[in-house]
Parts: sequence; structure tokens; C-alpha cells
Amino acid sequence: MGTVSGYARELSDAVFKAACPDCRGSFELAAGAFRLAIGGSRRTTFYSFTCPDCGASVRKPAGERIVQLLTGGGVRTLRLHSRV
Repeated sequence: MGTVSGYARELSDAVFKAACPDCRGSFELAAGAFRLAIGGSRRTTFYSFTCPDCGASVRKPAGERIVQLLTGGGVRTLRLHSRV
């Protein structure tokens, strides 16, 4: 399973460490390489990116800590709304 962790070189220069579950590559990606979708449940909250090594589309669940890390680092966020 891939992981993500992050740090900022400068406030506007967030970089996140990530890993690909397909090729097992590890790399650093800028905030712009990620997308974060926040849904109404844990099942519908996830982040995604494209592996720079193998080109695979990677989608991972995002818990509260990951959501805070990514949003704080400037990752573009899409809020998913449930239909009532």
C-alpha cells in the first residue's frame, strides 16, 4: 500500500513523499500533482495522483490526518456532496 507524507520547503512550496503500489516506486511530488476528494464518509474520501515512474493512476483512502496534511499543503480539493 502506498503512503504519503509531506513537508514544506517554503510555505508555498509543499512537497509530499508518495509511493506507488503498482511499481513500488517512491518519490516526491508537488502539491499540484495530487487531487483530494472529500466525501461524506471514509469510503468516499481519497487522494489520487499519477505515478511518475510507471504512469499508473493511484487512488488511496485519506483519513483525517492525510486530509489535514494535503489541504494544509495546498492540494486541490473537491468536496463531494451526497444526494438526499
